[in-house]
Amino acid sequence: MDITDRRSGDLDETPLANEVHRESVDRSSHGSASHRVVIDVNDLKKKYSAWSIRGRNVVEALRGASLQVHAGEVFGLLGPNGAGKTTLIKILLGVIRSSSGSASLFGAPAGSIAARMRVGYLPESLRVDRHHSARSALRYYARMSQMSGAEINRRSDELLELVGLRGRDRESVRQFSKGMYQRLGLAQALMHDPDLLVLDEPTDGLDPVGRNEVRKVIDRLRESGKTIFLNSHILQEVELICSRVAIMSHGKICVAGRIDELTQFDRFEEVAFEVAMPAAESAGQAPSEWLRENFPAIQFVGNTLPHPTPPSTDRDAQHALTLDFTLPLSTQAEVDEVVDALRRHHFSLRGLKLKRESFEETFMREVSRPKETS
Repeated sequence: MDITDRRSGDLDETPLANEVHRESVDRSSHGSASHRVVIDVNDLKKKYSAWSIRGRNVVEALRGASLQVHAGEVFGLLGPNGAGKTTLIKILLGVIRSSSGSASLFGAPAGSIAARMRVGYLPESLRVDRHHSARSALRYYARMSQMSGAEINRRSDELLELVGLRGRDRESVRQFSKGMYQRLGLAQALMHDPDLLVLDEPTDGLDPVGRNEVRKVIDRLRESGKTIFLNSHILQEVELICSRVAIMSHGKICVAGRIDELTQFDRFEEVAFEVAMPAAESAGQAPSEWLRENFPAIQFVGNTLPHPTPPSTDRDAQHALTLDFTLPLSTQAEVDEVVDALRRHHFSLRGLKLKRESFEETFMREVSRPKETS
C-alpha cells in the first residue's frame, strides 16, 4: 500500500510536488548499501490519555524504543500483545506522531512525504473489494499513487509474475485462498517500487503451503535489494526469514541482533557428561563423592553409584564403571576446566552433550522480565 496519499490529523497535507522538492532524499546515500541506515529510531516515546471511572490515566505505549535497520536487511520485530509493535509501525508510517524521541526513514523524518513515498505497506488485514480481480485491484491501488496507465500495466505484469498470480490475474479475489490474498497484498505494496517494505503479520493465518509461498516472495525481494521490516509473532517464521530481529516488551526494545547472537550460541545452559573410571581406581573414595565435593552443583542422572558396562574390547574392560551427570556450565572455558579436572582424577570422558538456549527460550526470557519503573 502506497501511504503517500493517506490523510489524517497527524499528517502534513502539503502538496506532493512542493514537499518532495523540499525533502527529497538522494537514494545513493554515502557508504555501501549494506551499511546504510534505512530506519533509525532513537529513544521513541508515545503516551496516550485513557479515561476510566477513576479519571484520566496516562498509558505509555512506547517507553524509549531505539533500533536501526540497514539497507537490504530482512528485519523482524517481535513481542507479545501490548508490547508497542503496532504503535512503533504507525509512527514509522506517519499515521500517528510520537510524544518525544525521533524516527527517520532514509534520513527523512518519519511521516514526511519524502519518507512515505519510499515505503510500501502490507497491513495485517488487507481489504480488497470482492468485485476486484487481482489485476483490477492493483490498478485501483496504483491510481492512488498517480501512476500512468502504461506504468500500471508494466508493474502489474512484473508483480503478478513475482508473486505467482500471473495466470489467475483475471479471477475474482473472492475465489482466492488466504495465501493468494496475502501475495496479492505484497504486490499492491510494491506497485510504486518502494525501497522499504513494511509487513504486518505477513504469514498470520496461513497454512504451511501459504507460508512457504509468502517466504519465497520475501526471499526474491531480499535478493533484489529491498529492505523488509516485518512484525510477526510466529517465531519459527522469523527464524527462517529474518537476517536480524528485535524483541520488544513493555514499550522498549529488549535486545536486537542476529538470532545466533541473541541465543548466545557460544554459551550453554547445561552440559551432560558420561564418564568412566578404571575399576582399580574406584576402590578408594567413591567417584560420586569426589564429584560432589569438587562440583557442588552436580546433578546425577540415574543411580549415583558407578554402573558396569559390558566391555566390547580389552581396553573398555579397564574403564567398565560409568557415571552420568549434568553441570550448569555456560562457556567452553568452563567445560574445558571440568574435563581437565576429571582426567586428573583418572576419569575417562565417554560422552558430552551441550544444551543450548533455543530462540523461543530467548524470546520468553526477554519478554518475561518485569517492567522497569524508570
